[in-house]
Amino acid sequence: MIKIIADTTSCIPPKHAAEMGIPFLPQIIIFGEESFRDDTELTVSQFLEKLKSSSIMPKTSAPSPEMYRPIYEELSAQGHTIIVLVPSSEVSGTIRGATVAAQEFPAADIRVIDTRTVAAGLGSLVLETWKWVQSGLDADTIVNRIMTLSKRERVYFVVDTLEYLYKNGRIGAAKALFGSILQVKPILTLTDGKVSPFESQRTQRKAHARLRELVLDQCPHSPESLLKIQHGSALEEAMSMAEEFKEKLGISDIPIYELPPAILTHAGPGVISASFFIAE
Repeated sequence: MIKIIADTTSCIPPKHAAEMGIPFLPQIIIFGEESFRDDTELTVSQFLEKLKSSSIMPKTSAPSPEMYRPIYEELSAQGHTIIVLVPSSEVSGTIRGATVAAQEFPAADIRVIDTRTVAAGLGSLVLETWKWVQSGLDADTIVNRIMTLSKRERVYFVVDTLEYLYKNGRIGAAKALFGSILQVKPILTLTDGKVSPFESQRTQRKAHARLRELVLDQCPHSPESLLKIQHGSALEEAMSMAEEFKEKLGISDIPIYELPPAILTHAGPGVISASFFIAE
């Protein structure tokens, strides 16, 4: 049997992961001397309140090897092959904890996959992997499918400010935009797992409108696109986008994910994003 392990950066609600039998690890949110698991100790609303009231910029810490170890021990003892889907190593250190812990079980079949994405795109990969496992596909086939599908993702996001990405060191190639932060509203993307600039608009309204255009131009008119909207404290805009995409793309179900604290620490409140997969 194949077992999947994921974490909160996939945006999948922990309750949903539990229902699917997926061990789910937290990211750790750090405010000064305080630290919180973002699965059980800090909700999104609580995080946003602390963000508003705190003079300290929060930081994140990836799951430690110690968090993975008991899960590996239990699943490997039961004879399972383990597939661990982690966020891009370019934006998260999660892969390190998963890999270091796996080295303690040399006889086990543990496959740690750098998906080169994060958030809703990672969530789509986790959910598709779960379906492939349920259908009885072997581990080699599943891993190949994960990597093939990952390369087809397109993700665009608009942040209210680049400040959080910049101060937390996750800005990647978009760093060049920081000097003009007050003059533009950048549309960002992921390029080979790194945050990079796509283009800039003068106002948030224009940036959101352009984000919609990009999705309508590039997203396949099919549920197989796995189109998802994700946001941080921007539910009204997310719902509006989803309704427009349902009508114009003919896709009846477009999930809306609330970004978890670990991602909002870096993207900041007000972020809105769309993730989808182009056809082969």
